[in-house]
Amino acid sequence: MDLSRSATCTVAAVAVVCLLLPRPCAPAGDHLAVGELLLPGKSVVSDGGAFALGFFVPDDATPARQYLGIWYNNIPGRPTVVWVANRETPIFANRTSSSSGPAPALALANDTTLVLSDASGGVLWTSGVSSVGSSSSSSSAVLKNDGNLVVRSPNGTALWQSFDHPTDTLIPGMKVRMSHRTLRGDIFVSWKSPGDPAPGSFSYGVDPGTYIQLLLWNGTRPYWRSPVWTGIAVTTNYIGAGTVIYTAVVDTTEEISTAFTVSDGASPTRYVITSSGEFQVFSWNGTASAWATLDSWPGSSGCSRYGYCGAYGYCDNMAAACRCLDGFEPVNAAEWSDGRFDQGCRRKEALPPCGVLDGAGFLPMPSMKVPGKFLLEGGNRSAEECAARCATNCSCVAYAYADLQSSSAKGEVSRCLVWVGDLIDTQMLDGRMAVNGETLYLRVAVAVASRGRNASKNALKIVLPVLASVLMLTCIFCLWFCRFRDKGRRTNSTESQNKLTASNWNEMGQVDHTEDLEFPCIRFADIVAATRNFSETCMIGRGGFGKVYKGTLDRGQVVAIKRLSKNSDQGAEEFKNEAMLISKLQHRNLVRLLGCCTEAAEKLLIYEYLPNKGLDTILFDIAMKSVLDWPTRLGIIKGVARGLLYLHQDSRLTVIHRDLKASNVLLDAEMRPKIADFGMAKIFGDNQVKANTKRVVGTYGYIAPEYLTAGVFSVKSDVYSFGVLLLEIVSGVRISSSDGIMEFPSLIAFAWSLWREGKARDVVDPSMAGSCSADEALVCIHVGLLCVEDEPSRRPLMSSVVSIFENGSVSSMSLPTPIQPAYFTMMEERRDDTVNTRNTMTMTILEGR
Repeated sequence: MDLSRSATCTVAAVAVVCLLLPRPCAPAGDHLAVGELLLPGKSVVSDGGAFALGFFVPDDATPARQYLGIWYNNIPGRPTVVWVANRETPIFANRTSSSSGPAPALALANDTTLVLSDASGGVLWTSGVSSVGSSSSSSSAVLKNDGNLVVRSPNGTALWQSFDHPTDTLIPGMKVRMSHRTLRGDIFVSWKSPGDPAPGSFSYGVDPGTYIQLLLWNGTRPYWRSPVWTGIAVTTNYIGAGTVIYTAVVDTTEEISTAFTVSDGASPTRYVITSSGEFQVFSWNGTASAWATLDSWPGSSGCSRYGYCGAYGYCDNMAAACRCLDGFEPVNAAEWSDGRFDQGCRRKEALPPCGVLDGAGFLPMPSMKVPGKFLLEGGNRSAEECAARCATNCSCVAYAYADLQSSSAKGEVSRCLVWVGDLIDTQMLDGRMAVNGETLYLRVAVAVASRGRNASKNALKIVLPVLASVLMLTCIFCLWFCRFRDKGRRTNSTESQNKLTASNWNEMGQVDHTEDLEFPCIRFADIVAATRNFSETCMIGRGGFGKVYKGTLDRGQVVAIKRLSKNSDQGAEEFKNEAMLISKLQHRNLVRLLGCCTEAAEKLLIYEYLPNKGLDTILFDIAMKSVLDWPTRLGIIKGVARGLLYLHQDSRLTVIHRDLKASNVLLDAEMRPKIADFGMAKIFGDNQVKANTKRVVGTYGYIAPEYLTAGVFSVKSDVYSFGVLLLEIVSGVRISSSDGIMEFPSLIAFAWSLWREGKARDVVDPSMAGSCSADEALVCIHVGLLCVEDEPSRRPLMSSVVSIFENGSVSSMSLPTPIQPAYFTMMEERRDDTVNTRNTMTMTILEGR
């Protein structure tokens, strides 16, 4: 059958139906039904008002060229288009819905095909038939508030969606995918020019030859290349004004994909392949009423363009200049000096003949974006096996090894890359890009490798004495400064209240070597006035540490004031820990510390005031929990996960919270979560994985088994606590309560048993049954059970958890199968629910399975 004839007939038939029906031939709200026409001058607007679908004119050319597209609905000026249907076949007309006679139109046919026709009825574009047997007059095309145009069957199944057919723009929720089976994936293609949506020269997608890197092509030639994926499931990019971009990579047996999301409340953000060959990220600046360019690849210097520095050359990211790899020199020194690097570099000393392996060695080059055109060695090899694969291959010139454990919930997975040809497109990374760097082991003559090691030794011989001298002088200065400072304090004691610094902790008999804090120290008299002398009517919470009051400072700022009691479990050490830690942590899902007071024997912390208080006060209150519908609870889960990911991976410090629970998750006016109470937190060093303690702290039910029984804690201890919290949020049942879990000994046992029997839906809190997405709830329960497994190594990292939540298409069936957890019985007498448990431990019995 002739497609154009068939489609033309379909549009004509739809037009006749519209004339006969009493309803107008125009879309209603956010959808287009069978029998409706979308005409120029009209638009379909998503339910939340973020995006619009309609006809637009991209430039001022004459005659006007019209296109069907999707754009930001609330951005002023010429439409900022994110998707175009007929980019190769524009409509040369300038008609509106009020014009007489035929006009271009978009219609949804009975066979669920979207058809775009011109004024004469000629077909310009179709979405294609979605699936066999999907014809239905009840189908509809819906524009979702994330910008995705979806054709749905009557039962809600997505038959076709614009996200699967991208043009030049990547917006939150869209995926860049590649099938492992067909080696085909999503390709984003630039506009021909800023005013012409026709396909341009540049395209972007997953490299089909390796699948673990992204490429920007100019025609068929690589133009720019991303760093090779090192297994990190989620990376974060802080772009200012509280906006965070989360980029997730998901690798399944079917496909590998990457997608990005932004933090709650962030400005509209988009990635675009420009017609000039740049991959740019934009964020809308409402104050300036313009799109701000946050980053651009390749860089303005051109140094990072694919192969720019030639064979065996690399781009120094910090200096934006080409250099030769260690042991190499420019092939043509004169051209190199003139800024022409095409000929690249050559070895200074030739490698020994093949088979004389003793004459060659490997020189490590850290923080590198490894070269392109590599071979991916199969198998789950160790670092030694990877090195041996290169050492025993006379053609191998370099190798790189990475442990991909963080990307997999199945256990340890490794990746071995080897190079047997010229090393092309290498880069030395710095700053925020360094997280994507890895060590490249370069094959060189033994003499070169030895010089590299000797140079390091010689540098140490010089540096160590200098550091020792500097350290000695620093100590002498500190001793002199402390004496001078103490004398000054005795003569003028009031000056010590101007600013809290690390030296203030010496007054409490503590010694600390961290950086000075730079936040206000508020006078005790002002706090007394703000809380009406700590009136009971101002008290909003209490715990083992003391009480929390709501207060209003003299400048009208409403704050929460945490006052440590004299017999508090949180003593001077915990107080110091919390103040210094929170002052260094900045994330929208962590509570913000505004100041403190250390006058006399008082120890007070001043926080931002969060009107909805602790999650526990709403979640476990029968009368109030109904305000926590499913979208709100899912938002809380995601927010807490992002906050923990920041603590574990993305902050300058690796922080173990050690007391994550519902009462330590505070809610702001929009019900956005903020993790609080860092009195029990611990900081890990760069290479530290776990630690032991004889003093187990935390709250009953949330403490991981290995921490409870052996005093061993790590990031996986927090993951366990998060799993408990996740099950509490979904079920609405407190971990220490027996209400609502029938005869089961704990909430964990209850959730596990129902999940094993295929009845996990029964775990969901009945108070939100009307708003709950069954599939999303099942994923949350499944993740919660993975997080509370007994063996820490089987629990996912928070990077993997965030990746699961950010990837909306992940189903419970695609996740690893959890193992039955042990059951804990709480021997402590239950306290009043209005009083938080104290942060100490008593005896707990571990029961068998």
